[in-house]
Amino acid sequence: MPSDDDDSPRVPIVCEECDTTSRIPLSEVPDTIQRHNDQLHDGDDVAQVDPEIVRHVTDLAAEDIGLDDDA
Repeated sequence: MPSDDDDSPRVPIVCEECDTTSRIPLSEVPDTIQRHNDQLHDGDDVAQVDPEIVRHVTDLAAEDIGLDDDA
């Protein structure tokens, strides 16, 4: 039987300092990023959700609430 995480959207996580990229279930994003940064970067915010995804979600949210209207 598949777990809930098997059906969960997977989010690209990048760490430019480690030169790594991975895709993890949405529900695991905060803990995975925190654990990576704690273990490999002394807690500094180095690993993060792919900035391109963040920009896209931000644009969608702005559109949804009408912040991009030319009115």
